[in-house]
Amino acid sequence: MAGNTKISGRLPVARIKRPKSLAETVLHQLRQSIVHGDLALGQPLSERQLADDLGVSKTPVREALAQLRAEGLVLIYPQRGAFVFTLSAREVHQICEFRSAVETAALRLAIARGPDGFAAELEDIVRGMATAQRQGDQRLYLSLDTRYHAAFFEHCGNSYLRDSYERYVGKIAALRTHLAGKPLHTKLSFQEHRQMLDTIRRGDADATIAVLDIHIGRTRETYSNGIEDIAAADKGIPEAS
Repeated sequence: MAGNTKISGRLPVARIKRPKSLAETVLHQLRQSIVHGDLALGQPLSERQLADDLGVSKTPVREALAQLRAEGLVLIYPQRGAFVFTLSAREVHQICEFRSAVETAALRLAIARGPDGFAAELEDIVRGMATAQRQGDQRLYLSLDTRYHAAFFEHCGNSYLRDSYERYVGKIAALRTHLAGKPLHTKLSFQEHRQMLDTIRRGDADATIAVLDIHIGRTRETYSNGIEDIAAADKGIPEAS
């Protein structure tokens, strides 16, 4: 009967996700524009022009640039303004050393703590990468490449490793986009992703890390061979504040 009906006081529906704020939307848009190469390395960034292009005021743009500066994707110079980041050869090598250290640690933990689920996610990603290659969708391929490496940290069970990587994942993805114009690099990179998946399926951490060492080592070499076009925009620009 109605008089005996108990009411829990809780709605039997899914929680409503809070929509992104305008500042978060602007931040996401600018971050993606840098990662995908729509904004070139070293390109000057005008708050007024970006605000006009995005149809917003300068305030969320200024907030977004401050956050992107913290992520290393934007450099801000006194009396000069903001620029998309550029890197010297030394910085590129340091990023590769950072990747090697944290990805190796995360990969070993992910294989030890749940190789089946880890391999299943990577298998889906690799399948998508193969489809993107066949369709000539470079942007999708690179996004999946970034997801592949991010999966190491999603499955490692260590939030400190994950947070350390996430701080620089945008810059790493932007450099990945920069290398996409070198077809042989992309072909070899994809082969290495498949090789790592095979060794992860076997639960062989040492073999997987050996492939990862080759993968990042060749990336370091490729950056070195093409470093002039990466660092060219640094010439004549003073130290950022």
